[in-house]
Amino acid sequence: MQKVTVFLIFFLYSTISFAQETFTLSSSDIGGQATKTEEFNGFGCTGQNQSPHLSWKNAPKETKSFAITVYDPNAPTESGWWHWVVFDIPSDINELVTGAGDIKQNLMPKEAIQSITNYGVAGYGGPCPPKNHGLHQYIVTLHALKTDKLGLDASTNPAVVGYYLWNNTIAKASLVFYYQR
Repeated sequence: MQKVTVFLIFFLYSTISFAQETFTLSSSDIGGQATKTEEFNGFGCTGQNQSPHLSWKNAPKETKSFAITVYDPNAPTESGWWHWVVFDIPSDINELVTGAGDIKQNLMPKEAIQSITNYGVAGYGGPCPPKNHGLHQYIVTLHALKTDKLGLDASTNPAVVGYYLWNNTIAKASLVFYYQR
C-alpha cells in the first residue's frame, strides 16, 4: 500500500511539474458559430458587427506586443478576406472586451492600432458571407510579437500588416468559428 501511495504522489508531482502551459486564446462570447451579434452590418448583412471578447494566457516571456487578425479563407476571392487587423497591443494586456473592435467606442488599449480591413475601413468587420455560399471559416489569430511597434498606421492594408506579422511573430494562438447566411 505504501509503495502505491509513493508512486501516486510521484506520478501526480511529475505530471504537474512537467506539464507545459501553452499560449492560448479564448473567448467568452463566441464558440464554434458566430451569430447576428458578430455579423457585419453592411454588404447586405444586418448584424450588430460586435467584435467578440478575447482573452489569452501563457504568452512567451520575450513577447513585446500582440496583434490580432480575423481571416476568412473561404471568401470568394483569390486571397480570402481580412475582417479585423489589430497590432501594437502592449505586452501587459491579456484581454480585449466585447466591442473593442468598434473604433468609436474607444475600448481598445490606446497604443493599439486597428488598421483597415477588406471592407475598406478600420476596426472590426464581422462575418458576411454571400447567401447560400455555405459555411465560412473565420480564423482568429493572436500573434505574440518580438517588437513593441510594427511601425505601421491605421491606413496600412492587411497584406502589408501580414508581411510585418510574418517577420515578427514568435508564437501564435488561434480559435476558429463558422458562419453562413
